[in-house]
Amino acid sequence: MGLLALQGAVGPHADAFAALGAVTVEVRTPEQLGDVDALVIPGGESTTMSKLLASSGLAAPLAERLAGGMPAMGTCAGMIVLADTVLDGRADQRSFAAIDITVRRNAFGRQVDSFEADLAVAGLDESFHAVFIRAPFVEEVGLDVEVLASVDGHPVLCRAGSVLVSAFHPELTDDLRIHQMFLSMT
Repeated sequence: MGLLALQGAVGPHADAFAALGAVTVEVRTPEQLGDVDALVIPGGESTTMSKLLASSGLAAPLAERLAGGMPAMGTCAGMIVLADTVLDGRADQRSFAAIDITVRRNAFGRQVDSFEADLAVAGLDESFHAVFIRAPFVEEVGLDVEVLASVDGHPVLCRAGSVLVSAFHPELTDDLRIHQMFLSMT
């Protein structure tokens, strides 16, 4: 399992996957990307992540791997990076269209508007306590996208094929069920 380690919170994802028995490696170069079977794109700042993907030489090989069906999980900024369309992004911001969603950056507000919520998640027996930090939400989904959880009618956890995206940070809780869900997709 690769963890994109250009920017953002990688360590908590590594800890979550380690607790589930999965081996992770940090990905910073095209060569490292070539050695992984799946990739997690963590939270962080999506425009900065977009610039670092370009300057690191990872953008083109990542686009190729995603188009080829590599499983990917994106949390918060990672959701934006994997989206088909980004609203309120910079003109030069790149997303990879790995999942057919239209996502709005910082849709729930600024840092001070961060919040936590207990979500009803399709496929989970009990609610998931989610941490939202300057979070995006999904405004539109394609026909092949399954909405697994929403807040106030806005999708915040979606899945299509081998791609799973969340507007929240499952790595900031002790609940491993979202990470387990992704492992089951790989």
